[in-house]
Amino acid sequence: MLQALKDELVRFGADNDARESERARRLLNITPDTGALLSLLVRFGQARRVLEIGTSNGYSTLWLAEAAAAIDGHVTTLEYAADKVALAGATFARSGLQAHITLVHADAGAWLAQAADASIDLLFLDSDREQYAGWWPHLRRVLRPGGLLVVDNAISHAEQMEPLRAALVADPDVSVSLVPVGNGELLALRNV
Repeated sequence: MLQALKDELVRFGADNDARESERARRLLNITPDTGALLSLLVRFGQARRVLEIGTSNGYSTLWLAEAAAAIDGHVTTLEYAADKVALAGATFARSGLQAHITLVHADAGAWLAQAADASIDLLFLDSDREQYAGWWPHLRRVLRPGGLLVVDNAISHAEQMEPLRAALVADPDVSVSLVPVGNGELLALRNV
C-alpha cells in the first residue's frame, strides 16, 4: 500500500510540475533514488529524531517516516505554503504512518530559532535555497553532534547552494560530501 501511494505521488508530482511554470505551484518532489538514500541514512544512522524542511505534498516525508517507523523514530516536517500543508496532510492520512509524522505549518527560520539545541539526528533540507546560508547557525545548533544534514539539489542548483556549501566547508567541526544521487545530495556530518 505504501509503495503504491509513493508511486502515485511520483506520477502526480511529475504531471503537476509539467503543467505548472510558477515555482510556488510546483511540487518539486525528490527522485525515488534520493528517497531510497534518505531511508538508508535514517536506518543506518538510527536517526530517531528527523527534521524535514520543505514538505511539499509529503512524498519525501513518506521515505523518511517509513524508515523512522522501523527504528521507533519520528519525523517533524515543516512547510510554509498552506496549499502544500493540505496536500501533505491528505497524503499522511492515507499512509498509515501518521503516528510517526508531525506536520508543522510554519516559517522554517522562525521554527529553527526556537528549536532546542542538539535535538535532531538527521535533518533533510529541501526548501528555499536562498535562505540556507542564513539558517546555517540554527541548523548547526539543532543538529546533534554526530548528526547528519542532507541537502537536496546540490548538483542541479549548485550556484544557489554555494553560500551554504562554503559555510559547511569552512566549519572545522563539519565533514562534507557530495553524493551524485537524484539532483545531488550534499551531506554534512556534524563531528562529535
